[in-house]
Amino acid sequence: MVDAPGTPPRARPAVVTASNWLLIGVAAIQLISLILTLATIGKVREVMRDAYAGTSVEGAADFIWVFGLVAAVLTLLLAIGLVVLAMLNNRGRNGSRITTWVLGGILICCTGGNLLNSAAGGLTGGGSTSGDVPSSEEISRRLSDAMPSWYGPVSTLLGVLSLLALLTALILLALPAANEFFRKRPQGWEPPVPGAAYPGYPATPGYPSTPGYPSTPGYPPAPGYPGSPDQPGPASAPDQPGPASPTDQPGTASSPDQPGPAAEPGERRDPEPPAGS
Repeated sequence: MVDAPGTPPRARPAVVTASNWLLIGVAAIQLISLILTLATIGKVREVMRDAYAGTSVEGAADFIWVFGLVAAVLTLLLAIGLVVLAMLNNRGRNGSRITTWVLGGILICCTGGNLLNSAAGGLTGGGSTSGDVPSSEEISRRLSDAMPSWYGPVSTLLGVLSLLALLTALILLALPAANEFFRKRPQGWEPPVPGAAYPGYPATPGYPSTPGYPSTPGYPPAPGYPGSPDQPGPASAPDQPGPASPTDQPGTASSPDQPGPAAEPGERRDPEPPAGS
């Protein structure tokens, strides 16, 4: 499970961290067991051929060898799967926790059954067989003689450690602190965005825009008032003759440059004395 945007990151409980490290440890044990299997599968095939030679199940040795190779591939995939589950559990994915319980339960059953079979002293089941087929005790004795002395104790120790580590990891994932970590948290509240859809609901269709009102036609400009007819101003006084200058008055002596007044007919005028006399 991934936290919703806007929510603070959650602190991983110690029980979840310990469980994940145990899962990684189980994966490492599986890889060690795989190496031991590949190192000894050739000797197991030889022992089986010798034990079943001349019997009705003479080809069982090849079948057991192929089965051992398939088991080795499955062991490798199982180790990779445990590491991936541990990484997903670190992120709080509840689906990976459920997968860990299912896969871990199957692995516990297989490992426990193998340990019980080894403790009983038989690899192919207990009890004696009839006919020319050797008994399981005879097969176990031949395998013990062919294998190194340390192989049996190391295989048993790895099986016990894997069983205990896996069982502890599954229990830690079921504790209340782990349940709180894997529980889905509510999404943080975010202010709604206008026009956006709420989670789980379709977007609200927008309302049609309100048509604009037609513009009000402008009023025609008011006609101007007719201009007032020109009022006759006060009649200007006719040009008044200005006062006559001394030179314009008759009977006055004019300056030398101005001609004297004209003599009326029948009037005799004396000549004017020269200026300065």
